[in-house]
Amino acid sequence: FSTAVGAGLPLWLPRGTQLRLKLEDFLKRIQKKYGYQQVMTPHIGGKQLYVTSGHYAKYGKDAFQPIHTPQEGEEFLLKPMNCPHHCEIFKAFPRSYKDLPLRFAEFGTVYRYEQSGELHGLTRVRGFTQDDAHLFCRPDQLKDEFLKVMDIIFIIFKALDFENFEAQISLRDKVNRDKYIGSEENWEKAETAIIEACQEKGLKAKIEYGEAAFYGPKLDFMVKDAIGRRWQLGTIQVDYNLPERFELEYTGEDNKKHRPVMIHRAPFGSMERFVAVLIEHTGGKFPLWLTPDQVCIMPISEKFNEYAWDIARQLEEQDIRVLVDDRNEKIGRKIRDNELKRIPYMLIVGEKEAENNEVSVRKQGEGDKGSMKIATFAALLNDEVEDMMNRWQNKNK
Repeated sequence: FSTAVGAGLPLWLPRGTQLRLKLEDFLKRIQKKYGYQQVMTPHIGGKQLYVTSGHYAKYGKDAFQPIHTPQEGEEFLLKPMNCPHHCEIFKAFPRSYKDLPLRFAEFGTVYRYEQSGELHGLTRVRGFTQDDAHLFCRPDQLKDEFLKVMDIIFIIFKALDFENFEAQISLRDKVNRDKYIGSEENWEKAETAIIEACQEKGLKAKIEYGEAAFYGPKLDFMVKDAIGRRWQLGTIQVDYNLPERFELEYTGEDNKKHRPVMIHRAPFGSMERFVAVLIEHTGGKFPLWLTPDQVCIMPISEKFNEYAWDIARQLEEQDIRVLVDDRNEKIGRKIRDNELKRIPYMLIVGEKEAENNEVSVRKQGEGDKGSMKIATFAALLNDEVEDMMNRWQNKNK
């Protein structure tokens, strides 16, 4: 964080960025299998967009204030949500019942003016990126689409060993209905769909009244960190109301116009909060497929620096993430320092290794694994990554 940039506006450094990009690639790969289309939207939008969605009435006075342009009466807002933009993408073309479901996904950065006393590291910030998606479907497709989103969240939690989580169905307040938009009938349909989906999956979820979003009920996934604090990460929300407010429609099989149902979903929640919880959950010891630095190469003296960098280039050609510790330090010091960095593999190279075109391999937490050819080590590491990927895919099946 930088005071010059502003409170609650994180700056991602190279290793943190590498970690975040690997998470994004991971989810994009899953989403592709589930038929999502990637979209991109701007960081600002016309004020009227958020008046239509209801966000301005709900959050306007507590948000970043409108941006005024030289043109009289023209106002923009920093984007507090991605959903209004995605509604406009849906409206860009005539839609048929045959086109649905449409699944638009975006790693979209949003801005919300949290009070300074509420800011807390990466877990509560003013600018954050959601792994957002909005699904537009027919009413008869709603439950199946909701169940598929639950599958995606379970894949992610299993891949990262988030086993200590709770599911919460967030419904309207039983008494105060003034803070919600939409008809009683649509709310009842949305709430029933979530409850039935959880029952069908056998997911034990507790019901919390008054925790729904202002436009619809939701299923939240609460994960405990290393010291037992509960954080909301994944969320799925059913929404009949924004399609009404934006007058979204598709042509049905009967050749008449119909309203789609909208599902909001974010398996990670916010990338900032997810990474913060993940760091504590793993103690910084990330899975091999995810860790920013998979391998550290350590020459035992300056004479072997060139050989170490040559190995690094060979491994990088196979998409292995490598760093070289060529400091003028004793090898014992280098091993200790890189053990503390939680780097999964350390390759020690000296005269014997250089002569035989080999590396001496140490694995985090397991110690010496002996010497091997560079190609053999690269295959071993990539096989280990592939095994990890197969494991979460098989767990989901």
